[in-house]
Amino acid sequence: MKNMGSSKKEDTTRKQYDKMTKTPVGSLIARLAVPTIISMMVSNIYSTADTAFVGQVGATHAERTAASGAVGIVFAIMAVYQAIGFMCGHGAGANISQKLGEHDTAAAKRYASTSLFLSLGLAIIVSAFGLIFMDPLLRFFGATETILPFARQYALWIYISGPLLSASCVLNNILRYEGLASLAMVGLTAGGILNIGGDAIFIFGCGMGVYGAGLSTAISQAISFALLLGMFYIGKTTSSFGIQHFSRDYHEIGRIFAVGMPSFARQSLNAVSQTVLNNTAGIYGGDPAIAGMAIVSKVTFFIFAIAVGLGQAFQPVSAFNYGARKYSRVKKAFHLSYIVGTALLLIVDLLVLIWAKPILGLFSADETVLEIGVTALRFQCYAAILQPFVFCAQMLFQSTGKALRSTFLSMSRSGLFLIPLVLLLPLSLGLLGVEIAQPIADLLSFLVSIPFVIAFLRSLPKVDAEEKPAEEQQTC
Repeated sequence: MKNMGSSKKEDTTRKQYDKMTKTPVGSLIARLAVPTIISMMVSNIYSTADTAFVGQVGATHAERTAASGAVGIVFAIMAVYQAIGFMCGHGAGANISQKLGEHDTAAAKRYASTSLFLSLGLAIIVSAFGLIFMDPLLRFFGATETILPFARQYALWIYISGPLLSASCVLNNILRYEGLASLAMVGLTAGGILNIGGDAIFIFGCGMGVYGAGLSTAISQAISFALLLGMFYIGKTTSSFGIQHFSRDYHEIGRIFAVGMPSFARQSLNAVSQTVLNNTAGIYGGDPAIAGMAIVSKVTFFIFAIAVGLGQAFQPVSAFNYGARKYSRVKKAFHLSYIVGTALLLIVDLLVLIWAKPILGLFSADETVLEIGVTALRFQCYAAILQPFVFCAQMLFQSTGKALRSTFLSMSRSGLFLIPLVLLLPLSLGLLGVEIAQPIADLLSFLVSIPFVIAFLRSLPKVDAEEKPAEEQQTC
């Protein structure tokens, strides 16, 4: 029986290798991108559903605005857990894909188990700290005295379920890096759909308000984690989990952190920039500005799901083929991903520009909130078409193990550009400076990415390893 199981595992691994290195690149990207984009959109749908439902909590406009602002505040806390999960998930996933490309399945299992347990441990520390110092942290993230009571109710459940959110990010990314994006989609979409139903039940049916929105989010994250973990036990994956596979090799643990650092930098700086944005918006526009920018962040994350989804679909293709030394497929996959992403995002941008106010009206009826949000959303749309290239550039370097370059590019938008712009532009432009800071940061990060990508693609060998003469391969 053991030999049969081992043979089945080897057959699965061989088929996966052939799929990732021999399937036409366009077809492969499409097969991975569709479920990945759907996963991203559904994840954002249930996140925006919280904002939409919570925006109806309260007897007055002021209370409903404060409740909407609370979701934006806690969104920054969720970004911290995502930062941990993406760091461990991408750090392990890129190494897993490369190791599978090199036919080293034992190393792939070590990277998978090590990343899962690391993410749980780190996230539990964050939760303990957050629960002990909840009010000071919520004020730090931008909560005003009117927003704080709502933010406290929502944050409680986010801190409780945060470790499962981090672990789910790891499981999701490992599945994607193995080329099994459809399995990742099932786990994420099921949790998202349940969260939308849970919001309606707990917020309105049970009269639990913002507290119910947090409870619904926690339950959906627990279900998503259970479903994603179950995908590794149906015979479709090469990776598996067990404490016995936890690596004692500091080099392998270091590789997880090094390769995953771009994701940690990107996600953690998103949390920091969101915090700076909340605080600055509060200074120049009060609760309506915080609520308006929070709603715009939710909507733009939904739009960016296309760019992120294509970038994440490109990641395993790049890592697998780079490990297998099929460099022409890496180049082709990069160009195809960002070109298709740009075309799709252009269509979505046009639709959002036309219906900006009705879209934001789903989340708030406050005219001040809508006025602020519409301006910010339209500026975001102008720069959004640059995002596919930026995301694919970051994923290119991360998937090929170029950690320093990927980390720098990941930090450029939120760290190098956005935070200084949010702090400086309002000094002369007021609230308008807050509204235009993000699209300007998008443009600058796009311009910075171009020379890095050109230099790297030119440095790749012109001929794939398998196409070289035998004598040349022996001398490499």
